[in-house]
Amino acid sequence: MLDLSRLRRTVADLREDERAIEGLPVRLVVSLVVGAACLSVMLNLVNGVGGLAASELDVRPSPEVVETGPQNLTLQVVDAEGDPVSGATVVVDGGTASVDGVATATTGPDGNATVSVDPQLAANQEQGTLTLDVKPPAGEQFVDRRENSHVLVVRE
Repeated sequence: MLDLSRLRRTVADLREDERAIEGLPVRLVVSLVVGAACLSVMLNLVNGVGGLAASELDVRPSPEVVETGPQNLTLQVVDAEGDPVSGATVVVDGGTASVDGVATATTGPDGNATVSVDPQLAANQEQGTLTLDVKPPAGEQFVDRRENSHVLVVRE
């Protein structure tokens, strides 16, 4: 049988209870953390899809170490898997070594480009570097966000 007096006391106790929302903020925080973790996992899955992700480019100089004076550098542009990339523009500029202007070239079907440079070092400088940058071919899914290799310049 239903005890009405006990039910009335229970309802009255609930009306006077001010702790009803104490657990709510904790539940919200837990839900937020779980939701953020799920979103992170989903974004990683989408980012890993080959058709949607861009491939990072790198430059492989040959030779990697040069002496001061006029010479040619062969620069191969490759994607993240090491495959050659054609149509990319390679830019060679002075780092801690100096060059007269900026040398540029576009890669061919084999991913290679040849540039002529004349690196120089300061009077008391024994070595320096030339910086290499890549401008990805237009309309392709390539990027160059990370720093590329450098060419080491040593005194003759």
